[in-house]
Amino acid sequence: MEAFFIFIAKSCGLLVLFYCAYYFLLRKETFFTSNRWFLLAGLITSIVLPFLVYTKEVWVDPTPMINLNLSQINVTQPIEESFQINWNYVFLVLYSIGFMIFVFKFLMDFRSLNSVLKGKKLSQQADFKFIDTTENIAPFSYFDYIVYNSSMYTTVELENIIEHEKVHSEQNHTFDVLISRVFCILFWFNPFVWLYKKAITQNLEFIADKVAAQRITDRRSYQYTLLKITTHENCVAITNHFYQSLIKKRIVMLNKNQSKKRNSWKFCVVVPALVAFVLLFQIETVAHEKPQLVTVKSNTEGIDVFKITKTTTDEEFNQKVKTLKENFDITASFSDLERNSKNELIAIKVELKKGNEIARQMEVEGNNAIKAFAIVISTLENGKLTVDFKTDETAITNNNIKALNNSALTGEKEIFINGEKATEAELNNLDSKEIESMDVSKKSGKTTIKIITKHLTKPIKISDKEVYINGVKSNQKEVSDLDQNTIESVDVNTKGNTVEITTKTVTNSNDSKTTTNVVTISGQQEKPIVYINGKLTSPDFDMNDIDPNKISSMNVLKGQKATEKYGSDGKNGVIEITTKTPTDKDGNEKRVYRGHPTIKSTSEISTTIKSDGKAKQLIIVDGVIVTDKSMSDLDSLDIKKMEIYKGAEAIAKYGEKGKNGVIVITTRK
Repeated sequence: MEAFFIFIAKSCGLLVLFYCAYYFLLRKETFFTSNRWFLLAGLITSIVLPFLVYTKEVWVDPTPMINLNLSQINVTQPIEESFQINWNYVFLVLYSIGFMIFVFKFLMDFRSLNSVLKGKKLSQQADFKFIDTTENIAPFSYFDYIVYNSSMYTTVELENIIEHEKVHSEQNHTFDVLISRVFCILFWFNPFVWLYKKAITQNLEFIADKVAAQRITDRRSYQYTLLKITTHENCVAITNHFYQSLIKKRIVMLNKNQSKKRNSWKFCVVVPALVAFVLLFQIETVAHEKPQLVTVKSNTEGIDVFKITKTTTDEEFNQKVKTLKENFDITASFSDLERNSKNELIAIKVELKKGNEIARQMEVEGNNAIKAFAIVISTLENGKLTVDFKTDETAITNNNIKALNNSALTGEKEIFINGEKATEAELNNLDSKEIESMDVSKKSGKTTIKIITKHLTKPIKISDKEVYINGVKSNQKEVSDLDQNTIESVDVNTKGNTVEITTKTVTNSNDSKTTTNVVTISGQQEKPIVYINGKLTSPDFDMNDIDPNKISSMNVLKGQKATEKYGSDGKNGVIEITTKTPTDKDGNEKRVYRGHPTIKSTSEISTTIKSDGKAKQLIIVDGVIVTDKSMSDLDSLDIKKMEIYKGAEAIAKYGEKGKNGVIVITTRK
């Protein structure tokens, strides 16, 4: 939509440029035929030139890949969006209304013209079709038709009028009238386009007057004919009619001496203005990152990074293939390249081979531009290479860990996973997808590797440490009861012998309120929505909460298939899960809960749910949205934890669905 408004603005600007050049420089000259082509060229230029864009390519230094440190990301609270008027749509509606009105008027003028021509007696003479009508209208021509009322004029006057209209018909002036009328419809809101149309029509009359006067022996009688019909205003639109306003100006131009040829330079004045327009508005600068090899070397190893972005060109791909082959003897292949209308990469397949030592492959496809990724080559002390792909979402891969553990980081080494000392075997067995952050430091020949996982993979031993959860000192039982899926970060201070755990959800026991901190990382991909047994789960549902042994089937939808079935909600993907759910004797789903009572009784739960009267609260049980009726099947003995959110807190966490309050129940599974 923005492109449409930009096109309209550029076209209007060009029309103003040509009109001003005509009005101030050419209007009083007698170059009538040249003026005609100048004005038509202005109309064509205003439509064509905005589409002619010159692309200028510039090369810039590549953007360095940034490693995100989650601990330094500021926590932000959701901001309620206020209603805003989309002025683009308002202007588009107003433009469309005006456009439709003038199209309707144009069609009505055609209908009126057709009623004048239809069923009338024609008199064919040479290339002209004459119609002598009885209607009280001004004489006019329309292509090869010439229409007049002979009873309203003398023989001499009629001869002058017909000679004038013949010029219009011979030189196809009807095309000029129709084209200018179309531009008035397209740019109806621009007052200059109506002045432009008037200038075209007036110049056509100058042409016809000049040629007709040359053919008629008595020029004075022709001028008298012009004066006689000045009071005749009943004219047919979209035609060249003999009556026009400004008769005095027509007579003046008819008797004016021919302009000198040296004044023709005035037509060229518009050229510098057009060049300036192109330089200012029609040059699009496209930035490409230089095919630069980034090398980071220490005493023990070198890392070479080949970055690939959505704007990487074919020339850059060829350069990377050449560099990889020459420097590392790696055969690289970039195939299945697809680009969108903006020339951005939306699909690519990368294959890397080095004899039998290395074989890596990566394929990306979709409808959106690809995210930046890189080919990372680590050169070890022994000369061996490790090759992998690095993206913003997967900054650490299994091979990076193996290279880190088996590479030149030799000598004395300490490995800590979630604050606890670990072995090299435990590091190799660690799933890279579970890694939240990794810090490697080397001092005095001793290497220290500190890894924090997304979910604690090793229990925290607090026999000799003080543990703080959200700043509150906690005991062994409280740590054991802590849901690892809620852990935001773990900070182990070996010197102070303390462990500080920060959770995603911080509960304040003093006021029984729960506040949720939302961390937004730019560029991080949104989570797919999850349906379990046909029911949408809550936004904070974690796939780790479901027992794989209870899954009957799981279907993953991506891209177009997801949006076709679930609309815009499925833009980030959809996971459909069907569980092995027991049924009652009638075949209906039966929920099974196990456990022991730890919180409210059934009556208390019922009171909580119905406390809002008619307003329905959002109820979520084990991550699945349920109805009030389903709560009758819930035994309080099966409840492990229940959390209640109200007001802005509920809306911030669950959106509009939580405006009447949210009850989140976790059962003992």
